[in-house]
Amino acid sequence: MNRSGIPLRKRLLVRLLIASALIAVCSVAATAWLAVQTTTQALEEEQGQDLAADMKILAQLSGYAATHPDWKGVGPTVRALAVKTGRRIALTTADRTLIADSAPHGSPLPPGAAATVDPLHTDTYTERGAQLSGIDPRAVGPYRLTADEQSKLSLVASKVRQCLTAQGEQVTVERTPSGRPVLTGPDGANLDRLSYGCVSDELDIPTATEKTALAALADGARTCLEQHGQHLGTPMFAVDLANPSYLGRYLVAGFAKLGNARAVREAQPCVDSALRTQLDPYVAPVAELFLGGGGTVAPRFDMSPANKAKIVGAAGLVLAVTVAVTAVVATRLVRPLRALTEAARQPPERHVRVPVTTRDETGLLAVAFNALTERRERLEAQRKAMVSDIAHELRSPLTNIRGWLEVARDGVVDPDPALLASLHDEALVLQRIIDDLQDLAAADAGTLRLHPEPLSAEELLGQVAAAHRVAAGTAGVRLRTATAGGPWLDADPVRMRQALGNLVSNALRHTPAGGSVTLAARRDGDEVVFDVTDTGTGIAPEDLPHVFDRFWRAEKSRSRRTGGSGLGLAIVRHLIAAHGGTVAAASEPGTGSVFTLRLPAAPAGRHGGTEESE
Repeated sequence: MNRSGIPLRKRLLVRLLIASALIAVCSVAATAWLAVQTTTQALEEEQGQDLAADMKILAQLSGYAATHPDWKGVGPTVRALAVKTGRRIALTTADRTLIADSAPHGSPLPPGAAATVDPLHTDTYTERGAQLSGIDPRAVGPYRLTADEQSKLSLVASKVRQCLTAQGEQVTVERTPSGRPVLTGPDGANLDRLSYGCVSDELDIPTATEKTALAALADGARTCLEQHGQHLGTPMFAVDLANPSYLGRYLVAGFAKLGNARAVREAQPCVDSALRTQLDPYVAPVAELFLGGGGTVAPRFDMSPANKAKIVGAAGLVLAVTVAVTAVVATRLVRPLRALTEAARQPPERHVRVPVTTRDETGLLAVAFNALTERRERLEAQRKAMVSDIAHELRSPLTNIRGWLEVARDGVVDPDPALLASLHDEALVLQRIIDDLQDLAAADAGTLRLHPEPLSAEELLGQVAAAHRVAAGTAGVRLRTATAGGPWLDADPVRMRQALGNLVSNALRHTPAGGSVTLAARRDGDEVVFDVTDTGTGIAPEDLPHVFDRFWRAEKSRSRRTGGSGLGLAIVRHLIAAHGGTVAAASEPGTGSVFTLRLPAAPAGRHGGTEESE
């Protein structure tokens, strides 16, 4: 009989056995496949070498296309590459018209092209062995420096190199495809010549040839930019002349309306298109590359009956061992899970724990279950204490009201104004407790509604201070406000006055006559910070973590000497959290306390000086 009530096919043990069997079958099959694949490893390595050779062929032919206006004279290059790589190489136009072929005349082409040779759209130079999208850096066209310009820049680069070498730097002079010399360090990176004092403006500004080509590029991009709503003013060019990457990546015109990164990104396609149009006469037309020969096809395999029998026998043995091991492991896994199930079925008031016997996932689950049980037990104790606290808080004013009404009804006392005022005060206490409980219930249920609006921190502090000025004067406490910078925030003014009012009321109750309470506000980054500081009795370190708990008081005797229902600070925490802020308390016994509220600042605030009022 299945006492667990779980169908056999859904039990964890059965699932583990099925999964293990499938894993075993797949493992055996994969092992057999890998064994056969070892016979073709050498052939696959040869194919990898052929692929590397193919990329070298494509890179060399792309370089030829980038530096020649047509394909005339490419024949010797094709034949030399074919001899070097042992591959058949053929070039055709897009409509399959033959340009050059290393094979004898009349040989049929391979069924499909291996690659397209297009230096204006494919870059095989920047990263060896890869095809990148972009213009081949070797396609420089009108940007190629004249012999005189190259000679002049080489002389300047040599002098700068001598300057850097004299300061202990290892410098190499390299030449970009356009003929411009570049100074690089041991790691191939460009050197910061300015920091060494080895500066030469001639290496950083365009030559006459480059200026002419750049002006033509600006004219070519003009129409495209204007179609996108970008006015073309006087062209200025941000040129990284030391960058060996192709020109289109850094020749972005610095026009009048391209003063931000987004505009530059929008202009880049126009500049790239104009650059391709500018370089088109200097590069060979697009061609299709066909490669043949030198490839090896991995042979298919066929196992003999003896090999098949061996694989079937090995599979059966592995399957049997796997099932046995899985059965043992699954049984050990299921045992603690059953203990957890039994513990979970016990009545909640028993708070049953389970023993932790392992350190695996099941053990972690047992630890989490015990932690949940302890937390549930703790919450149940807190719930009982809270119910007791609520009953106590409601009983006191109700008892007073009932008692006075009864003696007034019996004629013991007259309902004079003093008695009525006392009953009214008790009713207000009762109403405040009920309102506080209602606010906390709304916060717990997530139904606490806020009506945020732009709110001046200075005005908010003034309103709170005005509301408590009489109470502060009666208590003999000095009430001050201070605002730095005139911060603004988006908040519900009623709820913020309630939160700050609770803090001020709390501070006034715990500050003796002659002391002071200060309300301060300031801007701190993206936050507005409110501080309510008093010079009262302070809070003991062991009591500080509990000040925001409901019905908590430092007076363990539950005395009402300092007033309050024990809910004010808890309400403050919920109200500030609803605004997306945080509240913290710091105190030193005998010195006073500081309650700090942090809330998000308004996106556009006002600025002002520091003001203080009393």
